[in-house]
Amino acid sequence: MLKRSRTLLIAILALVAYAAPCAAAGNQGQIPPSTVITLQNWQHYKQFMPDGMQALFSGAYPWKMPADFRMLVGPAASYPLPKSYQENTAKYSQLVRIKDLPDGRHTITGYVAGLPFPDPAEPGKGYKILVDNWYRYIPYLYCGDDSHQYLVNHSGQRTGYRLVQVVRRLSHISEAGQPITDPHAQGVDFSEYSMQLEPEEGKYTETLTLYYADPAKAEDTFIFVPKLRRIIRGSPNSRCAPINGGDFTPDDFEGFRGGIARFQADYIKDQRVLSLTRADPKVYGNLANYYPLYFPKPEVGKWEVRDSYMIDTRRIPSLRAGYCYGKRIMWIDKYSYNISWADVYDPAMKLLKITMSEKIAAPVGSEGMQFNTGNNIETSWDIRAIHLSTWLTSGSSGRGLVNQQACRNLDGVNYDDIQQYSTVGGLTQIMR
Repeated sequence: MLKRSRTLLIAILALVAYAAPCAAAGNQGQIPPSTVITLQNWQHYKQFMPDGMQALFSGAYPWKMPADFRMLVGPAASYPLPKSYQENTAKYSQLVRIKDLPDGRHTITGYVAGLPFPDPAEPGKGYKILVDNWYRYIPYLYCGDDSHQYLVNHSGQRTGYRLVQVVRRLSHISEAGQPITDPHAQGVDFSEYSMQLEPEEGKYTETLTLYYADPAKAEDTFIFVPKLRRIIRGSPNSRCAPINGGDFTPDDFEGFRGGIARFQADYIKDQRVLSLTRADPKVYGNLANYYPLYFPKPEVGKWEVRDSYMIDTRRIPSLRAGYCYGKRIMWIDKYSYNISWADVYDPAMKLLKITMSEKIAAPVGSEGMQFNTGNNIETSWDIRAIHLSTWLTSGSSGRGLVNQQACRNLDGVNYDDIQQYSTVGGLTQIMR
């Protein structure tokens, strides 16, 4: 009887130990700070994980969490949005309407600045969330000269690129001391510039993408090829073409760069998900602080549970033929409207890529700490080709991206020059 009692007691204690984390997570809708998630206990917390993160834990694909994996959980961060952005949201959001175009595309009318749909609801809730992500707050200018992209192939071989990055919002600006529309905008919403610095054979190759204030107008991409001394205009059909030798396509960066006119989105559900928003660029720019699948180690920072929307985004039916993806399932933060995770499916609706796209908070002038500053830890796992690509906005400088006035003299270069970094004519100036 004593032996049976001991066996029963051990079984009860084991059951309590197994159930306790599940009860804490389920009853509180939260993971207690200081929790350590491992391969042994991850299933207790899977309700807080996007589907792709669960797949990496499950070991169902070649890319998977290692045996010594640890994820530390901390409290959720909170940073007030800039006052101008909040004021513009209150002033202009009631003017915004969704408009269906004759060819099946979608757009919005009445948008001026701020968050277009501060309380997205049906009808069209999913599309409203997608629009809010597109017009989320970002500084009017951010830049850096130490962003890196790495590609790891199926054999474990790694190649890398170092780039200059300059992103400037020219329309719909919500920033103290800045006009809503920059006098130099000429119909451009924001410009995205990059120049390769390393390796040497690709140095001075520049790419400029112009996204227009009219959402129904397709973006334009221009590439300056130094060997040819000429500018090549990118094809509108090249949104599926990998860039900089990695797996990222133009539509992939920051979780989604496809625009709002060519896509439709359906709301799936609310979900509280694990996100990483706080990290030191001196730490997250160091590859030694990542597991072999390029997932951040605990040294990079503590994860937090954040309220998110889960939406299903697909190209409109008339534009699906020839497009590389069937759907993109995205998890979008309810406060900042950042995309933290995206699962990408091929046209046959089979899982193709798992993408972690963590936005790292940084100071923005007088606005204080903000979630959206261009600083990213982004890894895309191609489960079919067994490739991965990582995009880090910090490297050996340990600085990350800076913004506003700090761009006027970054390592002796003025990235606040609109003519050079936001116009096609500026691309050839690099050869002077």
